[in-house]
Amino acid sequence: MYGALDISVGGMIAQRTRMQTIAANIANQNVLEDSSGRYAPYLRREVMFSAGDPGAGSPQAREMGVHVSEIVQNPNALRAKYMPGSPHDTDGDGYVMVPDINPIVEQVNAMEAARAYEANVVAAEAAKTMMAQALRLLA
Repeated sequence: MYGALDISVGGMIAQRTRMQTIAANIANQNVLEDSSGRYAPYLRREVMFSAGDPGAGSPQAREMGVHVSEIVQNPNALRAKYMPGSPHDTDGDGYVMVPDINPIVEQVNAMEAARAYEANVVAAEAAKTMMAQALRLLA
């Protein structure tokens, strides 16, 4: 019975991490420099999920649920933007490579992550209710 809760909690943690990554992408969509002031456009991050829960206590529980395996930077998430006179004009034609982050796509991804989080909350509540009813039958 506790496995159902573990699966739901793992899903909630994974979706929360996804939401944080989406928020970081939106917040950094115009960043062209690193903290030292060097030209280093922000690269869009993507969350990768894997099956199972490596932190679970039992071998059976390690095979259930989902976890974030890694957060990767997409090296191809740059686009050329015409910005004549920019100090970051690397090609001499007025084009600067900027982060290719579409706020609409990020918003849709955030909505999907929120719905998946909500579904895990509902599943966890259902598991709690079933456990409480089972305890009442035993008492």
